[in-house]
Amino acid sequence: MPRSEQGKANKSKYDMKYKAEHYKRVPLNLTHDKYNEVKAAAESKNESVNGYIKKAIDLRLENDK
Repeated sequence: MPRSEQGKANKSKYDMKYKAEHYKRVPLNLTHDKYNEVKAAAESKNESVNGYIKKAIDLRLENDK
């Protein structure tokens, strides 16, 4: 059964509130060349750029312990 417009609006509000409470956005500026390098590396591992960057951060955090 399709969602009503009110149901969609409620879901959208819930999603926005959840993200605001549980996530922090971190803007990242890369040169085009650096982005293309990261994108190629991510694609070679069948990952998204976002996933690739998150894994790189996790590895660095683990190594710094």
